[in-house]
Amino acid sequence: MTSFFSFPSLNNCFYFYPMNLWQKIRGYLRGTLQHLFIVGIIVFISFLFPTHTRFKYSYEQGQIWNYEDLVAPFDFAIKKPDKALNAEIKSITDDFSPFYRLDDSIAARNLRKFDQRFALQLKNLEKGQFKDVRRNPQLYQKFGTQYLQKTYGRGVIELEPEHQNEDKNFVVNVLVGNTAQEKTLFKLYTKNKANLAISDTLQKSNLPDAEFLYAILAECVSPNVFYDRPNSEQARNEMINGVVKFNGMVRKGELVVPRFGPISETVFLKLESLKEHYEQEVLQRSSGIYLGYFILTGLVIGLFAAFLFLFCRPLFENWYELVFLFCWFPLFAYLVFIITRIDALSVYIIPFGIVPILVKTFYDKWIALFTHLMIVLLATFLSSSGFEFAFLQTLIGVVILLTNVDTRDWNQYFFTIFYIFLAYGLGYIGLSLVQQGSFKGIDWSMFNWIFLSTFLTLLANPLIPLLERLFGFTSSVALTELSDLNRPLLQELAIKAPGTLQHSLQVANLAEAAARRIGANHLLVRVAALYHDIGKTVQPEYFIENQGDTNLHNQLPFRESARVIINHVPQGVEIARQYRLPKVLIDFIRTHHGTTLVEYFYRKEKDANPDEIVEEMDFRYPGPKPRSKEESVLMLADSIEAAAKASLKNPGPGDIQSLVERIIAGKLSNKQLEDSALTFNDLEKCKVVFLQILRSVYHARIEYPSEK
Repeated sequence: MTSFFSFPSLNNCFYFYPMNLWQKIRGYLRGTLQHLFIVGIIVFISFLFPTHTRFKYSYEQGQIWNYEDLVAPFDFAIKKPDKALNAEIKSITDDFSPFYRLDDSIAARNLRKFDQRFALQLKNLEKGQFKDVRRNPQLYQKFGTQYLQKTYGRGVIELEPEHQNEDKNFVVNVLVGNTAQEKTLFKLYTKNKANLAISDTLQKSNLPDAEFLYAILAECVSPNVFYDRPNSEQARNEMINGVVKFNGMVRKGELVVPRFGPISETVFLKLESLKEHYEQEVLQRSSGIYLGYFILTGLVIGLFAAFLFLFCRPLFENWYELVFLFCWFPLFAYLVFIITRIDALSVYIIPFGIVPILVKTFYDKWIALFTHLMIVLLATFLSSSGFEFAFLQTLIGVVILLTNVDTRDWNQYFFTIFYIFLAYGLGYIGLSLVQQGSFKGIDWSMFNWIFLSTFLTLLANPLIPLLERLFGFTSSVALTELSDLNRPLLQELAIKAPGTLQHSLQVANLAEAAARRIGANHLLVRVAALYHDIGKTVQPEYFIENQGDTNLHNQLPFRESARVIINHVPQGVEIARQYRLPKVLIDFIRTHHGTTLVEYFYRKEKDANPDEIVEEMDFRYPGPKPRSKEESVLMLADSIEAAAKASLKNPGPGDIQSLVERIIAGKLSNKQLEDSALTFNDLEKCKVVFLQILRSVYHARIEYPSEK
């Protein structure tokens, strides 16, 4: 016993204080990184918000104005209804006369070509052929020249494909220099019409050898009027831009809509006009607006962090789990940011249901629901979709939790997907009926986006193994695979320590039943029970369930025997790491004996050396003690099964109950459950389950008479 003024030894100083300081530094650095990580997410999401102020009212046509009387804060023009505006634009487009340009050079070039072709064909005439042409060549040449001049003066048009189906009264503007002349297609030639006109004209020409000119003229007629796209598009755009987009004015101080007044089409257009003018012209983005978005984002993320800190402290302090939960916020925020900027897509295509499915796979339903709600809140801010969007997405999260989705069961998983689609559809129809008042106003095309979103929710299943590898999680799917007795490690246990495997199977049955009764993760407990004694494969013959007639401990000192027994825990941990078992299963191996005493060898050692001080630490398991309900249930089931097998040969009516109560009381008195999440109520339920199963195993059997 040291005095009040005594100091710790030098060794203790060098060991204790630096380690304590290092732990403080590590804790400080971890906390700083966590805070920086969370603040970084808030800053990133804040920059994704719109670049202008937001209208502070939410409204829909056909509903009631639930705010105070709205008075115009300034003069603004009332937008025309989209339907009327689109009708005017369509009328302009339908009646628009395109521009074509006449090319003078083509007529001059083809007239020269005609003279050359005429002279060449006249020169090559055979004797006795086209006698009148030989006698009067100038007459025929003049006729052809005049015909070409007249044809090109009228114009030979090359129609664009978009105008080829127009009727003969379709008007085009023909540009000759800087002058535009309106002409119908009836007054212009096309190439086919020009060729037909040559034949008709020659027949009516009274020239004896008129057919001499046909081939030459046909070869010299080509289009000289071509589509002028730049001028056409410019003129069309000017006419469209000239359409009046407003229908009246609202003066400052004028009542826009009274409180509880109906939002008719006229009122709705006024509100839309006020909103557009307010958002685009009154206030642009400023530091104050960004600060507002930063506060909103910080409030949502901060509340989520507070929820984890207050109710899930171990999760909050684990870096991987913290990153896993918070990474969904910037991911979905960025998805909403991108989708809202693509006109062809709807924000409803984003599968928000993936998050609660994945989070519920690795954690409990309350963490999944809280995460989903916070993400939906942020997405609502970013998308400006309002109450409708927030309601439907919240509804989907609740449906996923109520259906108790299990990714191991494909039938149940597909039923969950169906229920998601059903909830989406019914929710959307209900909201549409409230807004429109009839089925005619429902936008049925929205169901395309709802179906795609529901279908994309199926991606949650293949994401599970990927997330397991990235963050070191263990899902129910992975646990089911690990429970297969054909796994290499369990096969090795069956070959090297068959008695231990049978013990593990019995413990698994006990622990799984108890975990079910108290609402713990029964699958996790069962799989942990199968692997909890894998360390016994190193020296299986030293454990009673694998021994034959010879007890090898008779050849060892008691202290060495205790060391062999205790070592199956650290050896099991090492084997589990070699086989890459999940960390959660390794924790079960560490804690299934807690810090209990190997009492048999401890007492033997004390009896053999009564004059010596026997240190208990040499005969205690290294621990730690169990912390979760699942780890505690496994410890109790392991001890009870081992004790029952060793002592219950022909149990009497009260022997089983006495054994179970003695084991549980021993764990409590040795403070093995002081760190456990197991309550006394849970302990009583477990005891009832253990008694039921052990009584069914060790029930009295009828003794059949032997044959004579």
